[in-house]
Amino acid sequence: MEAEGQRTLSNPSTTLTSLLSKREKLQEELRNIEKQVYDLETSYLHDSSQSGNVLKGFEGFLSSSKSTTNLKRSRKFQPEDRLFSLSSITSPAAEEHIVGRDGANRRREEQHQEMEGELDLQVSMILMMKMILT
Repeated sequence: MEAEGQRTLSNPSTTLTSLLSKREKLQEELRNIEKQVYDLETSYLHDSSQSGNVLKGFEGFLSSSKSTTNLKRSRKFQPEDRLFSLSSITSPAAEEHIVGRDGANRRREEQHQEMEGELDLQVSMILMMKMILT
């Protein structure tokens, strides 16, 4: 078992392939979890719209004098109400929110994605240099 671990460490190409595979699996798992959070959050915001929720308060639940017109209007929640989904830059809600932003904010997001791509390239180059030098 120890020899097998040393073989993997001594072969940078295998290590790189293994790490990239693991990264892809983790990214897929993150996407699934973020989608689940997004769906549960949507359900909560829709279900709690008449009685209130932790973000908007519970006035609808406590006040019986509220008119049905106000209740219908309060059913629609804003994208900013997605407290949990917006806490992650890669969630579906964050992507929707970015689309709705002005050009300057959109450009910042594009720059962030470019920097991520450059970082991936740098990591790959470092690992390849290690492979060449060993």
